[in-house]
Amino acid sequence: MSAYRTVVALLLLLPAAAPIAAEDVRLPGLTEIPSLADAVRSGNLPPVDRRLPLRPAVVSFENSTKTAGRYGGDLRLLMGKTRDIRMLVVYGYARLVAYDEQFELVPDILESFEEQGNRIFTLHLRPGHRWSDGQPFTSEDFRYYWEDVANDKDLSPFGPTQALLVDGEAPRVEIIDDTTIRYTWSKPNPFFLPTLAGARPLFIYRPAHYLRRFHARYTGHKELQEMVADAGTRNWAGLHHRMDDMYKFDNPDLPTLQPWFNTTRPPSERFVFERNPFYHRVDSTGKQLPYIDRVFVNIASSSLVPAKTGAGESDLQARYLRLDNYTFLKAGEHRNNYSVRLWRTAKGSQIALYPNLNTNDPVWNELFHDVRFRRALSLAVNRHEINQVIYFGLVFESNNTMLPQSPLFRPEYRKRWTKFDLRKAAALLDEIGLDRYDNRGVRLLPDGRPMEIVVQTAGESTEESDVLELIHDSWLRIGVKLYTRPSQREVFRNRIFSGDSIMAVWPGLANGLANASMSPDELAPTSQQQLQWPKWGQYFETNERAGLAPTMNEVVTLARLNKQWQAAVTADERERVWHAMLHIHADHMFTIGTVNGVPQPVVINNRLRNVPEEGIYNWEPGSYFGIYRPDTFWFDDRATRLQARSIDD
Repeated sequence: MSAYRTVVALLLLLPAAAPIAAEDVRLPGLTEIPSLADAVRSGNLPPVDRRLPLRPAVVSFENSTKTAGRYGGDLRLLMGKTRDIRMLVVYGYARLVAYDEQFELVPDILESFEEQGNRIFTLHLRPGHRWSDGQPFTSEDFRYYWEDVANDKDLSPFGPTQALLVDGEAPRVEIIDDTTIRYTWSKPNPFFLPTLAGARPLFIYRPAHYLRRFHARYTGHKELQEMVADAGTRNWAGLHHRMDDMYKFDNPDLPTLQPWFNTTRPPSERFVFERNPFYHRVDSTGKQLPYIDRVFVNIASSSLVPAKTGAGESDLQARYLRLDNYTFLKAGEHRNNYSVRLWRTAKGSQIALYPNLNTNDPVWNELFHDVRFRRALSLAVNRHEINQVIYFGLVFESNNTMLPQSPLFRPEYRKRWTKFDLRKAAALLDEIGLDRYDNRGVRLLPDGRPMEIVVQTAGESTEESDVLELIHDSWLRIGVKLYTRPSQREVFRNRIFSGDSIMAVWPGLANGLANASMSPDELAPTSQQQLQWPKWGQYFETNERAGLAPTMNEVVTLARLNKQWQAAVTADERERVWHAMLHIHADHMFTIGTVNGVPQPVVINNRLRNVPEEGIYNWEPGSYFGIYRPDTFWFDDRATRLQARSIDD
């Protein structure tokens, strides 16, 4: 029997610092994919046993609600913009390491990995693995990225990406052999593996065989200049960047390791993705994945996606659908042969208010730095009313914090300063000295201006507007007037970054399902994108070259704790840091959460199998559908025949 018939079971993560090893299993035999049979017979494509890695990743359905599927079919998706085709990289979710459904990291593209003290990572590729064009995927693709992209002054003038630096230190990258690569830092880098598993992953490899033709080190000047002129780019680096974006998925010639590859050049209103014949996963019955032959991505205005979905034009849709579409979508279920399921979202807060602790207005800046003021605003948010009026009582009334599904969840983090109490809120404002009013009943600031909070919004959601209207009404009862100022997203962010705004509205923590092994950097000043302290975040993001050093003791403590987590060696140390940071946030209300656990409508063609009845719809971790492995979804044509027979009867 061919060595290709021996495969490796999908792996569970072993304890920290232990090697991740594989257990051999034997399949009953590999099955050729019907849609590829002609290409195999004609010699244009190798047979399946020579397309797979020597030891593929095996997906087992034991102890699962999923079942082994049948080949064939076209999956239709709706997207609102051409650039949304990148979602096929998100949904496809082929990663060096990936999260499983328990949010643990497991090898995927990698056969295995070894980790020592969060400093040394040895990656083992699957022998015989190939890119979608059939060329070998080896350590040369990692070397090319590191030496010829990340450390090329024309392609990366500022050096390797920050995601690969630890306190400014780049890793030592060793190419051990064709299938082994080692990354070493002198300090722990707990971000490395999670970054490889992200919804938008760090691609530390490139298809070297394809990209060399666009690189000055490998291609003659004259030939390269001709390609630059044809492409209309400024120089060879611009050409290379255009051809090289593995996340955008907009270059049909760029080989991929995802389950489907793009065949359509933008711009287009319809993109066709074909199965990757060299994909590295098989099921336990010997069928190479994916089951589905093609994915069609149809581009429509985002505002039309709910209507088109309700008309049965998508087989799997959640993007651009909201809870307020649920009733309409349910009404079309029987007519258009789909089902609507409600999955949970995982944001720390569906909608949160962000007082700008770095605002340029000195009066508002002083007020926002007073924890009593932030607590008063939180106490005056009627979360129960928001739950009942906007979300039909289906969500959790909560701070911007962890969800109950997270092992880090504590009820006190959810409840602290969130009980609706106008009397206590008013008393806190009086205690600060804000006890003067104008003739409208609006309190006066210390400088005599009315206490009118202008909340910056990106103007992208009626849901957001409805929540703000309810907050407006409850805040007015304590003498605080709320106004909203919608603007385009770029203008919205720039006003916050510059300090010209005093408050913004945006979703809460991106990851409300974290465990102690995941980074708590959302809770510390780490990025200018953090709307509650953009200048403090910029200070740490730029290694103190820009922004402002934090002046609040609690924020300084959060930054210090974040560093402690990065240096922590044990799981207990990491968990202790997480809880210290969550406690500070719950008590100091740097952001004002409203509700979380909001259901996400997911519309699924009734013929489509292996999509969970209940799921988590989340960007990071989760990659939306990616964590549930869409390469295992399949169409059951028997369901169509049975339905037709039922209608005839």
